[in-house]
Amino acid sequence: MKANRIVSTIGVLTMTAGCTLLTPIEEDPLYLKMTAIDNRLARVERLVENEGLMQLYTQLESLQQDVQSLRNDVETMQHQLEQSNARQKDLYLDVDERLQRIEQNTASSANLSVLEGGSLNPGQLPVPGGTDRANYQAAFELLKQGRYDQAAIALRQFMVAFPSSELSDNAQYWLAETHYVSQEYKTALPAFQQVLEKYPESRKIPDALLKIGYCNYELKRFADSKKALSAVVARFPETTAARLASQRLTQMKNEGR
Repeated sequence: MKANRIVSTIGVLTMTAGCTLLTPIEEDPLYLKMTAIDNRLARVERLVENEGLMQLYTQLESLQQDVQSLRNDVETMQHQLEQSNARQKDLYLDVDERLQRIEQNTASSANLSVLEGGSLNPGQLPVPGGTDRANYQAAFELLKQGRYDQAAIALRQFMVAFPSSELSDNAQYWLAETHYVSQEYKTALPAFQQVLEKYPESRKIPDALLKIGYCNYELKRFADSKKALSAVVARFPETTAARLASQRLTQMKNEGR
């Protein structure tokens, strides 16, 4: 009896197992449940991914807007800076032009006063407040007018007031010349020598050497005169000063000097 029940139970289990194995996998409840869970997980992952991309896109747009805003601010500042520079340049040019007019008017009135017969006192510039060039030209005009005393005062004060002027060597030469043409040879000689000593690169060196030779000739220092005149011929052979030095040397030879 007991043996019959066991056989019956085994038969039922066998039939049940057979039914289970014959069910398609697409209809298996466990398979369906796992598929549903997998689909839900995929949807969640897509949502998370999409949300992250949206956040990145939003941040990128915000950064682009900030960059554009900064670019606009920079362009505005550049424009304002250009306008400010333009205004400053216009202001500078206006002030410079007005100062030049004032200097020219001052120079013209002072220059006119001196050149029309006014006198200079020692230590006074011919163009007070004027440039070095304006004062040099005024002094040179006095020299050309034959007003040697006034020219000497103007040239001395020029060199005091403008010691670094590029016209200083010329001023020293013409100062010496004021004494030479006044036949003050003892005073002219050291003044010409200062051109050589203080301005050895000056274009006035040949003329200064020539006048040193002339001054020594007038002072009857014939050996010194020959030395200076010969130096002009040797060092500056193609100049007018060399031609004049040769003529004086010939003259001295004919005189038996």
